[in-house]
Amino acid sequence: MRTNPIIIVAGEPYSIFLEIFFKSLKKRKIKNLKNPIVLICSKKLLTKQMHKLKYNYKINDVSLKDFKKKNINNKKINIINVDFKFNKIFDKISYKSESYLKNCFDIAISIIKNTNIKAIINGPISKKYFLKRRFSGMTEYFAKKSNSKGKEVMLIYNDKLSVSPLTTHLPLKKIFKEITQKKIIKNIMTTNNFFKLHLKKKARIGITGLNPHCESTEKLSEEKKVLEPAIRKLKKIGIKVSGPFPADTIFMKKNLKRFNLIIGMYHDQVLTPIKTLHEFNAINITLGLPFLRITPDHGTNNQMLGKNLSNPTSLIKAILFTKKIK
Repeated sequence: MRTNPIIIVAGEPYSIFLEIFFKSLKKRKIKNLKNPIVLICSKKLLTKQMHKLKYNYKINDVSLKDFKKKNINNKKINIINVDFKFNKIFDKISYKSESYLKNCFDIAISIIKNTNIKAIINGPISKKYFLKRRFSGMTEYFAKKSNSKGKEVMLIYNDKLSVSPLTTHLPLKKIFKEITQKKIIKNIMTTNNFFKLHLKKKARIGITGLNPHCESTEKLSEEKKVLEPAIRKLKKIGIKVSGPFPADTIFMKKNLKRFNLIIGMYHDQVLTPIKTLHEFNAINITLGLPFLRITPDHGTNNQMLGKNLSNPTSLIKAILFTKKIK
């Protein structure tokens, strides 16, 4: 096959993912992709949901061997089938999907290891039912699965502004001990390299403080102890970074003109503003792995399952982003 396929794991079977996938396939930019899309999921469930939601696509069964032998294209939905036992086409999320999801992700990672494909897209999963406290999020799950634990960096990417939380899926009470110079330097070097390699542009980086207004009643604040020394070290090696800035003002319009990447200390400090600014026009990318892991920036949204009202924008952005990966 002349072009590498785009590997997509559909994720939680009772999420809105297949609905937004069907909608994405109708878009001209997706139809015109040279790279064939290969979906890892239950063929039976996909077929049932497709008919229930009144979409009509032909299906092509493929395997890893077919990648080199067949001329796969996007005229049909290419599926690597993974068996999933179910009674209802649309149902509540439960532990029933755990082994099915594990099989799907194992197949995807095996494909990455045995080909020169450099990215995986995955649909949302339920942390409660799939991860079961073994991992704080899928960012950490993929890091462990790819022997990259400690190297992973979360990036929420938008063409105009991206954000990266220094700590990811941690409760607030646990983040303070995780904020270190080493972690700040790793995060910024990883995201800076991503901008150069895949986006072909320089990162203009602003970093938030941890405390309100970057101030503390303590003798030495985290800003003075940790952030400022890390920023000085990064500047010495030529990285364009400045801060720390108060998190309550860095996202104001006049400040955003200065940056295309903002590093925050914790998850909601930067994800809340970027979702307010760009809604579904962003994707979640895990950096620091042997491959890029990309996912639409939304959850399972089980309450909307079967209603055919969900927005496919973030998935479309995720699929189109793969064209930037060399």
